[in-house]
Amino acid sequence: MSYEKKLEEYINFFEKLNKDIKIDKYAEIYEEHIYFEDPFQKTYTLNALYKIYEEMFQNLHKPEFKINECAINQNIAYIQWTFSFKMNEKSSFESITGVSRVEFAENGKVISHIDYWDSSKNVFEKIPILKNILIFIKNKIKT
Repeated sequence: MSYEKKLEEYINFFEKLNKDIKIDKYAEIYEEHIYFEDPFQKTYTLNALYKIYEEMFQNLHKPEFKINECAINQNIAYIQWTFSFKMNEKSSFESITGVSRVEFAENGKVISHIDYWDSSKNVFEKIPILKNILIFIKNKIKT
């Protein structure tokens, strides 16, 4: 089994992700009992993961992932990505950069995908009341 080849397939899948991809294509990439985690949610099944992506495509305009870098050691990969999107058709593009830890099962399917990105900077600081509180806390931590 070449995990490098599986990583290439996974990156290709991610960069071409769109609202028209059905769950059977996800099932070719992910295990049925896939563990997914990001700063806002944890899921343990393919169906739950698929719903996360369905909602992303329903709630955001033109979401897309661009893979910047990746590294793999045996069956564990780290992928740096930039996620770009618009809140609606008329808004400007926003982007989030993060890293994912991806674990491949022996059959080459993804069994675990954990996203690491700064939710404070990329989400909470865009809410006016929270922004001031978070900036105050960050400044206190710096001193």
